[in-house]
Amino acid sequence: MKLTLYTSAFCEPCMQTRAVLAEASRLVPSATVTEFDVARETERAESDRIRITPTVIVSTADGREVFRAEGVPTLQQVLVAAAKAV
Repeated sequence: MKLTLYTSAFCEPCMQTRAVLAEASRLVPSATVTEFDVARETERAESDRIRITPTVIVSTADGREVFRAEGVPTLQQVLVAAAKAV
């Protein structure tokens, strides 16, 4: 299962989201977290239809999106999405 985080510089909610994803990956060791800065990864961000930061996408191992959160997700939201992605 993949947790993808799109961030931008000077984004306070992005820091909060990192903490949520760190806790989620601690609780779900099979989760991999990848972070992309929208300014550095513009093509990827456009391809994933990123409109705001932070945005979190939870995907299955084969890349199927099961959850998307624009803004800071709760730990419970991420864990429920992780269960759907397994």
